[in-house]
Amino acid sequence: MRHYFTLGGSSVTSPQLAKPRIPGAAHREGRPGVALAVIAACQLMVVLDATIVNIALPHIQDALSFSTTDLSWVLSSYTLTFGGLLLLGGRAGDILGRRRVFMAGILLFTLASLLGGFAQEPWQLLAARALQGVGGAIASPTALALITTTFAEGPQRNRAFGVFAAVSAGGGAIGLLTGGMLTEWLNWRWVLFVNVPIGVLIAVLAPLYITESERHPGRFDLAGALTSTGGMASLVYGFIRASENGWRDALTLGSFATAVVLLALFALVESRAREPITPLRMFADRNRAGTYLIMLSLAAAMFGMFFFIVQFVQNVLDFSPIRSGFAFLPVTVAIVTAAGLSQRLLPRFGPKPFMVLGSTLVGCGLAWLTFIRTDSSYVSGVLGPMLLFGFGMGLNFVTLTLTAVSGVAPKEAGAASGLLNASQQVGGSLGLSILVTVFGTASRTEAEKQVPDFMAHADPGQLAAFKETGRLPGAWGHEVLAQGISTAFLAAVAMAALALLSATLVIRVRKSDLEALNGAAAEAGPAA
Repeated sequence: MRHYFTLGGSSVTSPQLAKPRIPGAAHREGRPGVALAVIAACQLMVVLDATIVNIALPHIQDALSFSTTDLSWVLSSYTLTFGGLLLLGGRAGDILGRRRVFMAGILLFTLASLLGGFAQEPWQLLAARALQGVGGAIASPTALALITTTFAEGPQRNRAFGVFAAVSAGGGAIGLLTGGMLTEWLNWRWVLFVNVPIGVLIAVLAPLYITESERHPGRFDLAGALTSTGGMASLVYGFIRASENGWRDALTLGSFATAVVLLALFALVESRAREPITPLRMFADRNRAGTYLIMLSLAAAMFGMFFFIVQFVQNVLDFSPIRSGFAFLPVTVAIVTAAGLSQRLLPRFGPKPFMVLGSTLVGCGLAWLTFIRTDSSYVSGVLGPMLLFGFGMGLNFVTLTLTAVSGVAPKEAGAASGLLNASQQVGGSLGLSILVTVFGTASRTEAEKQVPDFMAHADPGQLAAFKETGRLPGAWGHEVLAQGISTAFLAAVAMAALALLSATLVIRVRKSDLEALNGAAAEAGPAA
């Protein structure tokens, strides 16, 4: 069809006038399915990366000569920066535009993955993992926020949130299996390299199918983000340093002192900031404060459980990486099953029973793991405790999420849920460092007991291996590892006990809370 219009008295024919494109609009609008796939792929990559590296840890340890205690930094360097900068990443999306920030986070995450895959020294891998955490902290909150700007409120948005939740829940299991396959069929470097093509594809597709969000004026609380992240990093470093060098080591004491100063400064900054990254008023409500404490405590135990059981099944039970990935699938099934059950029953019973029962089951599972020995089998020593642990965590995940946002003004819902997510990441890092400290002390004591027998019975090859690595090989090393792990789980039981005490003594449910949970559960849709 042609249009005719007059220009200077002359009749001119032109092709159909193109509709002017709105600045920031997607180049290929009207394809919400593709937009959702791009957003979900980002979340999958970020969530997957928290577990995909777990399975490769023993191979990373051998390749780059990490000690078992220092190996925990491969996880903590990622979770610390991710959790510490998560709220700042969400704020950046609001101020600068969510699509722009989303793409920046993805590209940074992709570059860090590439650098980590090429690492030749431990510090290079740890720096890359920390940079991955920064990229994830920028991309992940904006990915969730983009759903609200891309999909209309109602069934369409609810379905999108359902897909996002399913990816978040399933990403851990996918990461364990993928990590096992890549490590066994290729090598450990591919658990990082795999992010590169995915990240590049997401960055290319984002401007084609996702529209830029409206910018909102605001301020960046850089001082709050840096003091909180630096303080927690110093605290974690202090614990890990103490595990190898003792509590009287000057650097250990200096790290703890630095942590105290930075965290005190963080509290001061947040109390005076006009737009704080961590609104302290969120902790005024006892139910919400209780949920943050419970999440922090349970995450502290959860990160340690995954870290140490991976070491046990691969080094003591001699599982291959792929078999190790499958060994963890039951805990994922237990988490998803319990999460679905709690979501259906939560409006009827309220959050407290699920928090109490869930924390109790987690504690029982961890207590069972304190009996782990070198002659423990997967079924008797690992599977049963993991199922108890997973079911308890599943009862808590949905419950804590809905309670954290219950009764919060809509404009502060993002901050409330973001604080819960940050509590999980930071709590996991801190808890892992504490468990590693307990592990280091117990394993050193056990090694001193094993050395005389080792020196009396070891062959020349084993003696050479011990001289090169400083680690006892064979059955002697297995005894050291098992004793260290079982002792570390005693500290994990204490963390679960703190969660149980918080659920029992802090959480109080009012009638208005139940009504809010009814509405929140209805909006959340089926649990993933």
